[in-house]
Amino acid sequence: LAKGVATLAKPKTKLGHLTLPFRPMMGCFGVAPPEGQAISSETSARHGGNMDYNGFTAGVTVYFPVFAPGALLFIGDGHAVQGDGEIVGMGIEVSFDVQFTVKLLRGKEISWPRAESEEYILTVGNARPLDQALQHATTEMIRWLQEDFGLDARATHVLLGQCVEYEVANIIDPAYTMVCKLRKIWIPSLK
Repeated sequence: LAKGVATLAKPKTKLGHLTLPFRPMMGCFGVAPPEGQAISSETSARHGGNMDYNGFTAGVTVYFPVFAPGALLFIGDGHAVQGDGEIVGMGIEVSFDVQFTVKLLRGKEISWPRAESEEYILTVGNARPLDQALQHATTEMIRWLQEDFGLDARATHVLLGQCVEYEVANIIDPAYTMVCKLRKIWIPSLK
């Protein structure tokens, strides 16, 4: 812990005592789902959930659509390290303390989770099959660029066509998670 690394204590493979630097992230968080649904925290949807995106690290601001009074935020599934896609069903799962701030953006409506890091804006789509998750993430990015950054349809599509980045966040749970990212340096109103 003091060194900020995870090491295989009893290796049973040729990896030996593989040592990886910590990159703590939250795997599962969100708000109550729409229409009073009870959705297992094992999966994800428009409300967030078990997205397992390793880009949800300290300093990232995440936005969720709110579907219920009080939003009913939940958070858990801490990981010390996890590769893209959580392809083997888990990262290095750990418990840890999390400090966060909640703000309500009154009058703001979004359809899917969004986030901002120092370098990127990003949107999240959770669905199966994978191309549907990608479509939700991309459509949400288009909405964001047009509604909040003042780009028209043509400018939005030119920008995404040349600058969009995608990451597979989770392909192990019932709903897959795709992330659509755009560097802030490419958005005229953020320069």
